[in-house]
Amino acid sequence: MVLRAYLRQRDMLVTYAGQHIQHVQKALEQTTVKLTEVVSDITGVTGMSIIKAILHGERDPKELARRRDPRCKESAATIARALQGTWREEHLFALRQAVALYEFYHQQISACDQAIEAHLRTFADRSGGQPLARRPRRRKREANEPRFNARARLYCVCGVDLTAIEGIDETTALVLLSEIGTDMSRWPSRKHFASWLGLCPQHKISGGKILSRRVRRGSSRAKRTLRLAARSLHHSKSAVGAFFRRIKARHGTPMAITATAHKLARLVYSLLKHGTEYVAQELAAYEAKYRERKLQALARQAQAFGLELVPAAAAGG
Repeated sequence: MVLRAYLRQRDMLVTYAGQHIQHVQKALEQTTVKLTEVVSDITGVTGMSIIKAILHGERDPKELARRRDPRCKESAATIARALQGTWREEHLFALRQAVALYEFYHQQISACDQAIEAHLRTFADRSGGQPLARRPRRRKREANEPRFNARARLYCVCGVDLTAIEGIDETTALVLLSEIGTDMSRWPSRKHFASWLGLCPQHKISGGKILSRRVRRGSSRAKRTLRLAARSLHHSKSAVGAFFRRIKARHGTPMAITATAHKLARLVYSLLKHGTEYVAQELAAYEAKYRERKLQALARQAQAFGLELVPAAAAGG
């Protein structure tokens, strides 16, 4: 598939660019500049502004610190103390080449984004002329996020907004689309789809005893992407986030990631199969429904022992 080839090429370029970030960090350490200790992201506005000034010959720490972005948490004085360098030419040469290679790969990523956007425009528009709903709140743009309106393009291709699902952003949706396509008729049901992804437990039973419930070994790109999306929901104030935390409390983080990825896979299948709009369940509604199920289970257990479950307020009266 063409889109798959473009996205895999883009992933490779992102990996190469990340390696040169490490080279930049090493070159800064060799010059005894502690920029990584006062700036969380050296490729951000503050970090790149200071690095570019160093490469252009600026050596005064106070003058370099004045280039900090106003949104930077550290003060100019703190940053200046971290910019006492030795400025040896061989280390500056390594820094200059690392920055050049980092910028080169990001130029290639931009070219790849243009090719991906152009290819997405060749797909038939399945939105039916319906406008794409606005985001309730704009999140911070990620460093390696596509530099075009991927959400709108995906909406036209799929006819639904996959990014409405918790944990699935534009990059995740692009990878899923490139790996599974939009034709869900290949899988008769959500269970078949989850099994194909390798997110269903494989029960090994001998003599009526379950020996193992592990999922199938192997990690396709679609499965790995869904697992990363599930991991990001640990602190999410949503129903899916509450589901992740509940499974984690009972069975641990690895099983919670697999179970939540399975849940996300079923949601993706439903949206692409039926073309229905995703309606997120509120956290309070999920907790109330879970509490109701627990009470019903306790009532059945009490009934099996010939007992009756009575609320504390009624028992006290």
